Amino acid sequence: MKNYGGFFDYDRQVQRINELESKISEEHFWDDKRTSENIINELNYIKKLIGDLKNLIDNINNNLDLLKMCQNEEDEILEVINSEIPTIKDALSELEIKLLLSDEYDKNDCTIEIHPGAGGTESQDWALMLKRMYLRWCDKKGYKYEILDEQIGEEAGIKSVIFLIHGLYAYGNLKYEKGVHRLVRLSPFDSNNRRHTSFASVDVTPLFDAEKINIDINPADLKIDVYRSSGKGGQGVNTTDSAVRITHLPTKIVVTCQNERSQIQNKEKALEVLKSKLYRIEEEKKKQELQDFKGELSDINFGSQIRSYVMHPYSLVKDNRTGTQTSDVVRVLDGDIDNFIYDNLKGVKASDI
Repeated sequence: MKNYGGFFDYDRQVQRINELESKISEEHFWDDKRTSENIINELNYIKKLIGDLKNLIDNINNNLDLLKMCQNEEDEILEVINSEIPTIKDALSELEIKLLLSDEYDKNDCTIEIHPGAGGTESQDWALMLKRMYLRWCDKKGYKYEILDEQIGEEAGIKSVIFLIHGLYAYGNLKYEKGVHRLVRLSPFDSNNRRHTSFASVDVTPLFDAEKINIDINPADLKIDVYRSSGKGGQGVNTTDSAVRITHLPTKIVVTCQNERSQIQNKEKALEVLKSKLYRIEEEKKKQELQDFKGELSDINFGSQIRSYVMHPYSLVKDNRTGTQTSDVVRVLDGDIDNFIYDNLKGVKASDI
């Protein structure tokens, strides 16, 4: 409790509550629904966090007081204390994760981009499986999401996808998912039923508050293409060139958006994502050179993966950074990735203490 008290900074959280309550009392608070909802969610989250922390400390102290009253090892009070240990452990573990989400941008929304590696249909299908895994995880967490752009593969899978996740601490939870993910399985696309290894990269970017992003983009640095949005056909097919692709020429960053009905809305959404990406680069420059930053995902192949998902000749999902593993591959691919997320959060913070 002493260690995590340092991460939590009780006084700062109380100050943050006062700041949020002050914003809520402002006259035009509800003019921006998305911003107002984020503020209320953060306020409720911090209040609950403080309440949980107080309750846990009180519970532990009460049990310590009871322990002092024990006369011997057969005292009935010990049975009462022992019966509460599992509950305290669970509460402490849950609180531990919340306290670890203390970095500057952890509470932000985020975008996830998935790109298949070399391997054609195999890797494209793996990229689609990863997309489903993250969207199922969002459903379990109660996070909302919207697909900004998705390029479907010719035979199966996807060539790329970018989606926006809305929810308190979305980025904090998913930031360590960034990297190359490796799949080993018997290929459903191989008539000889041979084992194949596929790779796909995942990139996670926090979505910054537009008011806090001081990024001036020179229009001359942008190459803007419009094209017809892909659809499922029938009455829902898009018959206008409303999809937008923006290329930032100096950094070669490409952002696309086609989920909105109008070209103007797609352009605004794409620019919002582009600004967040550029802002993230500026933040990373303070720690390392831009080339190092871009090189993190440069190789989508053998030896560069952060996590392996093996479905044949045995079942195993293993995180190469923490050693966390499970044999229930199907459950993980169905969105049960919290153990991997939490162990990476704990591992990084443990090295910082």
